[in-house]
Amino acid sequence: MNRLICIDRSRNNLALFKDLGLSEQLMKSVERMGFEEATPIQGETIPIALQGKDVIGQAQTGTGKTIAFGLPLIEKIDVNDNNIQGIVIAPTRELAIQVAEELYKASYHKRARVLSVFGGQDINRQIRSLKKFPHIVVGTPGRVLDHINRKTIRLQNVHTVVLDEADEMLNMGFIEDIEKILAQVPAEHQTLLFSATMPPQIRAIAERFMTEPVNVKVKAKEVTMPNIQQYYIETHEKKKFDVLTRLLDIQSPELAIVFGRTKRRVDELAEALNVRGYAAEGIHGDLTQAKRMSVLRKFKEGTVEVLVATDVAARGLDISGVTHVYNFDLPQDPESYVHRIGRTGRAGKSGLAISFATPREMSYLNHVEKVTKRKMEKMKAPTLDEALEGKQKVSMEKLTAAIEGDNLNYYRNAAEQLLEEHDSVSIICAALKVLTNEPDQTPVKLTEESPVYRKDSRDNRSRGGSGGKGKNNNWSKRPSNNKPSGNKRQGGGYKRSRKERV
Repeated sequence: MNRLICIDRSRNNLALFKDLGLSEQLMKSVERMGFEEATPIQGETIPIALQGKDVIGQAQTGTGKTIAFGLPLIEKIDVNDNNIQGIVIAPTRELAIQVAEELYKASYHKRARVLSVFGGQDINRQIRSLKKFPHIVVGTPGRVLDHINRKTIRLQNVHTVVLDEADEMLNMGFIEDIEKILAQVPAEHQTLLFSATMPPQIRAIAERFMTEPVNVKVKAKEVTMPNIQQYYIETHEKKKFDVLTRLLDIQSPELAIVFGRTKRRVDELAEALNVRGYAAEGIHGDLTQAKRMSVLRKFKEGTVEVLVATDVAARGLDISGVTHVYNFDLPQDPESYVHRIGRTGRAGKSGLAISFATPREMSYLNHVEKVTKRKMEKMKAPTLDEALEGKQKVSMEKLTAAIEGDNLNYYRNAAEQLLEEHDSVSIICAALKVLTNEPDQTPVKLTEESPVYRKDSRDNRSRGGSGGKGKNNNWSKRPSNNKPSGNKRQGGGYKRSRKERV
């Protein structure tokens, strides 16, 4: 068994990139990207990785993991060698695209060629791009394995393998694909594995494919974003949608992301929001790549005000300007909660995250607070009258802006005529009424989602207990029945097909 060396430091002073041992070429790229200080995961990982050691990085999304593994990877690339020398495996297309873009920026002065490959994109186009001899390939497990089987990707010259979001790839059922990919890589290579958590299956991969890996761990308290206000609203499942729409009316977010737990939930929520008059689009794993990119483009441009997403679809999304995050359904684990709220409050800006919890989910919410070391403030569910007041406030702001615009002469005669027939207060009331879109109460129907609950809770024990693994504080969705279906999995339970997962 390989020896696991652990480093677990909490550093108040961030390291400077110039002190991490990077080459002049990479320092130029880092400065071009506007970086000076390294994040904790970068400051700890980069010097170790530059020594050629295997690294296990434990950190949440938003801590700078891509640069942490990207700079050491690029440093080792020989641009005169036309073979694939580094490969990065990511769980989703969005994350693969984002990582490839970051690596391209980081290698600007070294001119290392980077290519992303993923499902949903024309494979023949990818094959043509592979003939241009990329030095680094970033891809999803299924598409990388497809290219390996077609012999369009050959890994015999790879010296660095990066596994990004390893725990998410485990959740999505990609572990077997990853093992097949790693089997194609030379025995002598460096592995950089990044994972928010370290479940036994990930630990097993580390022991099998890594040599004395150094574990660099960033504590949760270092990644809970202080510039994000976090609230929760206790409400029943059937009332959640009305609560959401009233919050949208009151808060008038510039850009908002609403998280649902399943693809069905995302589709129903997006449709229901549009019925109520909100510009909303959904994004999840069943959408084609072209559709995903179209939705994200509209969201970034502001033509879509509300993006409804599953956790898997939101992995790797790098969207600036998100002001509000609404957890319509609570996530399956605290790590996903940190990932979700990290979509807002970026680049030093403030953000707002509001989670909806049913009465049966309050103990789970307390667990999330303990793991993230951050207390959420309780928020009262808004009323219909408060929603109307919120819309009236927006109308008043429009009127004020028009008055300050000083281009009202064309309307003065009409205004004076109205004042002769009506009092000024009645005229302003009428103007506000015309401008205000009163809260739409069109009935909508959403399929109820089961609450998240603790696997070793009393309810679960009454169904026969959770076995030896039930004490690990895992959380899950309450099953609708006790009859597992699908393929048996070693150790009991069942494994859903990829299409069943969000």
